[in-house]
Amino acid sequence: MENAIQRMTNEIVRIMDGELCGVWLYGSVVLDDFRLGWSDIDFVALSRGGISEAQAEKLLFLRQELKKEEPENLYYRSFEGVIAGLKEYRGRSFRRLVYWGTSGQRITDRCERDCFSELELAKYGRAVYGDQPWPFPAPGREALRTAVQRHYESIRKCAVQTDESLYSCGWLLDIARCVYTLRYHDVFAKTQAGVWALEERLFSDEEPLKRTLELRRDPLSRKDSEEVKQWLRGLGPTVQSYADVLERELTRESETSR
Repeated sequence: MENAIQRMTNEIVRIMDGELCGVWLYGSVVLDDFRLGWSDIDFVALSRGGISEAQAEKLLFLRQELKKEEPENLYYRSFEGVIAGLKEYRGRSFRRLVYWGTSGQRITDRCERDCFSELELAKYGRAVYGDQPWPFPAPGREALRTAVQRHYESIRKCAVQTDESLYSCGWLLDIARCVYTLRYHDVFAKTQAGVWALEERLFSDEEPLKRTLELRRDPLSRKDSEEVKQWLRGLGPTVQSYADVLERELTRESETSR
């Protein structure tokens, strides 16, 4: 993985032709919780100036190009992130940026800055290019509570029914992390959040969470199992029952902050 991170960083630096001020990793990679086949290599790269159209075109499919050059390296497909101008990122107004995500990549002028990612970058982000820490402060308590509320609403809307992807049971870990964030205004690795939730006896039905943690420890060997896929497809009611716990936690947090 480190070889892929270094190669990817070098290529972004080369394409940006000396204009890059930093590349920062966050998420499971820096929280020591990366699982190939499930996790992403999350990053943000910021340039001193804006990104030209030519640079954006070269960056757009860089993941795929490196994968073709090194087909044995399975990590290139895991990169997800944003490449943007520093001033534009600070002002939350973009002329042009490059976005890499699970569903693909695009050149766009919009970027929804995720509060959880901002917290991870500020507290735990690791610079792999440039020697400066993440240049923006961590979000405050109210911003985190609002972010958890929005995530809760997404769970209620999008996870009533689940499919056979590992992200279906990943909702359970997300819920555990949200409860932890509400209580401590910090962020946990997903595996740690699941273990913590079991220790705290957050959920009355713990077996789905235990199974999720087993899958997370070795996702590549189990995710194609038909039995596992069937279980994942039927997790909607379980996710919603876990969301009930998060709802109560949000109510408690709201009452405390009054």
